[in-house]
Amino acid sequence: MNLEISKEEAQIMHIDLNSAYATAEQQAHKSLRGRPIGVTNRISKHCCVIAASYEAKALGVKVGMRLDEVQQFIPDFIMLETDPPKYHHVYQALCRIMKDYSPDVKMKSIDEGVIDFHGTADLHKRPLTEIGMEIKERVRKEIGSHMRINVGIGTNRFLAKEAAGWHKPDGLDVIDFRNIKKYYAEQQLTDLTGIASHFEARLNAAGIFSPMQFLNASSDTLRRLVFRSVIGEDWYQRLRGYEVDNVITKLGNVGRQFVLDVRSADDSVILPRFQYLCETTGKKLRYNNVDARGVYVWAMFQTGDHWYVRKMHKQPFFTDRDIYAKALYLFNQRPKHLIITAMGITLYKLEPSTRSQQSIFDEVNKQEWLTTAIDEINERYGNFILFSANALEGKHKVKQKIPFGGTKYFELLLKRA
Repeated sequence: MNLEISKEEAQIMHIDLNSAYATAEQQAHKSLRGRPIGVTNRISKHCCVIAASYEAKALGVKVGMRLDEVQQFIPDFIMLETDPPKYHHVYQALCRIMKDYSPDVKMKSIDEGVIDFHGTADLHKRPLTEIGMEIKERVRKEIGSHMRINVGIGTNRFLAKEAAGWHKPDGLDVIDFRNIKKYYAEQQLTDLTGIASHFEARLNAAGIFSPMQFLNASSDTLRRLVFRSVIGEDWYQRLRGYEVDNVITKLGNVGRQFVLDVRSADDSVILPRFQYLCETTGKKLRYNNVDARGVYVWAMFQTGDHWYVRKMHKQPFFTDRDIYAKALYLFNQRPKHLIITAMGITLYKLEPSTRSQQSIFDEVNKQEWLTTAIDEINERYGNFILFSANALEGKHKVKQKIPFGGTKYFELLLKRA
């Protein structure tokens, strides 16, 4: 296979909200503008930066750094706890703006989305660069004057995302057959989305050290020597501007984790928090209309040791009671004398729900009806209004985290807020 670079008109637009969480805080509080700030889920001495302002990034702050580490070289660094209602507002407003331009909008994460303009030429009849500038202005007017977005336009989703990151912050770029080689010539391999150190090493082993060499590599080299799978063929096409990423990915697992607010080995402290993790995981499971067959629980201890155990079940399950019972059976196998610092639960081996099929066993039906009723009440009246009494302390202590990556759980939080 010998593909030329795609000469299709660039009709994919990638929107990236600059330093979304930190910028949202600066938008809400003028006193924070121009200052190095970070956002974390819960403030403590050893908490980590999950988002940083551009001022902080310019001084060397990176996601994952600990607060005490950052304060050593930025004494006036400000760390804030996440404030989900702010991000709910920004997310919804950004979605609303994007959907005004095309029915084909996909949010890739809370602060990133893709607009596919194929088939909309008769609606707009103007260049996408002009639409991109209009979206930028609408974000400033409708979300906040301090908010900035990067806009990237390309012939496929990969190039659109690359264009959105070409000139941060507040950039607008197009990558197509006219300038694609210029773009690759300015980048390093690990600057490309999807190429981290592991894939870089594979490319280097095949004599590929730059994006231009990556582009010029044959399909056979990428498929057989570098990636050793059809992934190599995908990269061959992706780099040339052909679409290979417009696919629906299958949900693999759902779960929650929590860094304990009080480090303890006491069940009276740990289990209410663990049960709340199980119940909120159950809501994520049902929101995606799937059942689970596998349970995985884990814990980190003050000693630095990591413990985990998993189990597969023959029959699928979905109710909070079943999830907690199965997870607790496993969790009770942990070394109980060790002090826990973090813990989590993951449900896996997911399959489409069969809950619409009534069981011949009345007890099974009662559990399903009760679960459905509780979910409907929570959906109507607020975020986890009804839950097990034993999980009460957990609800008060387990702070709602801002999910990264996909938006499914974030949309669940919006729906139940």
